[in-house]
Amino acid sequence: MPELSISAETVCFLIVKAREFDAKDQVSEPDPGSNAADDHMISVLEDHGDDPSVQEITQTIDALDVDEQVDLVTLAWLGRGDYTVADWAELRDEAAGAHNNRTASYLLGMPLLPDHLEEGLSMLGMSCEEFEMGRL
Repeated sequence: MPELSISAETVCFLIVKAREFDAKDQVSEPDPGSNAADDHMISVLEDHGDDPSVQEITQTIDALDVDEQVDLVTLAWLGRGDYTVADWAELRDEAAGAHNNRTASYLLGMPLLPDHLEEGLSMLGMSCEEFEMGRL
């Protein structure tokens, strides 16, 4: 099994935040003139540009060193189901070669990111179960 440079706890935090981001809906009222409470707080579920989940994900990924970012991308690619754990070294080399300073944007644009990260961890024998239980 490959040894990750990024902690499973950090990956799990990103999975939780990415699920919050994925749950957002398109903005239905771009410039609401009323009180959010009057609108039943619908704006909380909409994907506004100042989304705190996106900010937390971006800040967390930007704070990672290059090896941690490469491992995170490799986990997402592994979790897509196109590769096996035996392909880790080759896949990681590919992710390292593609690395740039836009890792957060790249990952946020990836459909099903939390599912891919979770599956990648699972393929390495890890789980977010304990992390998620501590957050409930």
